[in-house]
Amino acid sequence: MKLYPLKFKPFLRVMVWGGNKIATFKGIQTDLEKVGESWEISAVPGHESIVKGGVFDGRSLTSLVKEYKGKLVGEHVYAKEGDQFPLLVKFIDARDDLSIQVHPDDELARAKYDSKGKTEMWYVIGAEAGAHLLSGLSEAISPEEYERRVADNTITDVLASHEVKPGDVFFLPAGRIHAICSGCFLAEIQETSDVTFRIYDYGRLGLDGKPRELHVEQAKEAIDYKVYPSYRTEYEPRKDAPARVVDCKFFTTDVWDLDKPVRKDLSDIDSFLVVICVGGKGELVDEEEGACDYCGPRKERVSIRQGETVLIPASAKGVNFIPADGSNLRIVTSYIR
Repeated sequence: MKLYPLKFKPFLRVMVWGGNKIATFKGIQTDLEKVGESWEISAVPGHESIVKGGVFDGRSLTSLVKEYKGKLVGEHVYAKEGDQFPLLVKFIDARDDLSIQVHPDDELARAKYDSKGKTEMWYVIGAEAGAHLLSGLSEAISPEEYERRVADNTITDVLASHEVKPGDVFFLPAGRIHAICSGCFLAEIQETSDVTFRIYDYGRLGLDGKPRELHVEQAKEAIDYKVYPSYRTEYEPRKDAPARVVDCKFFTTDVWDLDKPVRKDLSDIDSFLVVICVGGKGELVDEEEGACDYCGPRKERVSIRQGETVLIPASAKGVNFIPADGSNLRIVTSYIR
């Protein structure tokens, strides 16, 4: 059975800090309140994405990876990652500040937690007046000072705060202390891992009315204590062309602002392509090799609009991004090189 561009049912997560923007942004109905996250593409055990539409409707992403292997994710990706899809993609709506946290790298996560680590990135879709986030240290501290500052509630004094606006990008390698703060709405791309060490939570109670668990000791070993000159990803936005924002071993990500059709050649990347629509609407047309010498490429068309995420299989040789008439199509794409 031929692969085609895949959409998935979103997994909405109620969080103590969640807001009410995700359903409106995605154009869906829900009775849930305080929706903090929409998991768009996930292979996290217990929360694997389920296909919506087409002949694979109702199938899990993991089952398709097991069946189609490199044809779906890319031969080099499958050789490294096996049956687990390697990226987790989310929308996040922070009505209140998230906890201050850190993620382990792959080496530490495998050794102690039988998991992958978590390197991630944020693309800011919306920001209320004065919205900011925390990323990195503003001054050098030792592991011992870290513990003391958590205990005496001064850890935020040594974290770098960044005011944000739509279009801002932050790359967060494993080990970097961070927190999304009130008023931020963003897309997140990360390794497939749910290992998070919560360092500080402002004394807040969880949805169950109890203090949320902290992982101060575990985080101590995971933190990168270096101070870096800048934590914001600087890039030059481009019209009708990709703007490269992240290129690391875990994912390569581009930002696109389109008002005319553009084709992306996929023939040499040997990877799936995740397409996240952060504004506007249009169509995606992927191209696979024809069934015979005279058929030409087999084409599959799928609509895409703000709040939707589409997975283009690695078997596609190219994809056309086609904005709807009168619409700017704003997308974020990611693959593994």
